[in-house]
Amino acid sequence: MLGVGIDVCDIARFEASLSRTPGLLERLFTPHERDRPPASLAARFAAKEALAKALGAPVGMAWHDAEVVTEDSGRPRFDLRGTVRARADQLGVASVHLSLSHDAGIASAVVVLES
Repeated sequence: MLGVGIDVCDIARFEASLSRTPGLLERLFTPHERDRPPASLAARFAAKEALAKALGAPVGMAWHDAEVVTEDSGRPRFDLRGTVRARADQLGVASVHLSLSHDAGIASAVVVLES
């Protein structure tokens, strides 16, 4: 194991932030992620934060370089590119495991990096 990260996000608070700052949606999420409901967006934000923690919180990481995609099975996974892919390669990351959840007004994510 090379790294682990966890993050939680209050869904209502996150939704209020998106309402107050409309540009935030475009800054944080790729076009494919933006059409999700608030709980799903909050979980994806938590996932990106958890990934940053697992990678050692590198400076200059671009939000769009870590896209959460859903496999046909429903399983979430990351599509890494650019700044995030470079950091993962630097660390020797071969596998990125992602788990998302949202319940009782809280969204959460756990990321595990393996060599």
